[in-house]
Amino acid sequence: MSTTDQVPTGKRGRRVILWRHGQTSWNVERRFQGTTDVALTEAGISQARRAARLLVNLEPDAIIASDLQRAAATAAELAGLTGLEVTYDEALRETYAGAWQGLTHEEIIARYGEEYAAWKRGEPIRRGGGELETEVADRAAPVVLRHAEKIPEDGTLVVVSHGGTIRTTIGRLLGLQARHWESLGGLSNCCWSVLGEGARGWRLLEHNAGTLPEPVLGDDD
Repeated sequence: MSTTDQVPTGKRGRRVILWRHGQTSWNVERRFQGTTDVALTEAGISQARRAARLLVNLEPDAIIASDLQRAAATAAELAGLTGLEVTYDEALRETYAGAWQGLTHEEIIARYGEEYAAWKRGEPIRRGGGELETEVADRAAPVVLRHAEKIPEDGTLVVVSHGGTIRTTIGRLLGLQARHWESLGGLSNCCWSVLGEGARGWRLLEHNAGTLPEPVLGDDD
């Protein structure tokens, strides 16, 4: 589905819900997880269950997820309520951040201050020697589009992934320049954004929906 596809008259158009995983211990400690496979905390499991009870009312047609356990366990809560099978794809994993992974934000700033500042300015930086944000979008966005094409013309796809991957995917689907992706802001654990298919492409309908009473912690994990 290209951004120029037309939505048939009278149809709502497809929706894509990009849902961030629940809380992990590294989120609480503000450690950069990247592709490190960290499990949900008990609070994270509770967040996933609460969010799933809300998302089931949107009547999803399909669920895809990162194969990292924090995303897979989050997706499982919605799958249990809908009866849908989850399709896992490693292309939906979080940004690989090399030497940054496992470090707290304070440690990253102390050791890689100039690199961190350049990233926050929107410069194309391989954090810790890892992936560029554009490379993350290159691998994740096509997977989302491919699965969106498979659902009904007014259907709903749920994508369970990670803060950084979700932001870059939204930026790519909206056609924003990479240096502006940071302006989308982070997602709280187990909150989601909604993209709707319009006559001229994808539109951002909701961002950080379902916000829980916790702050955004480690939005790139």
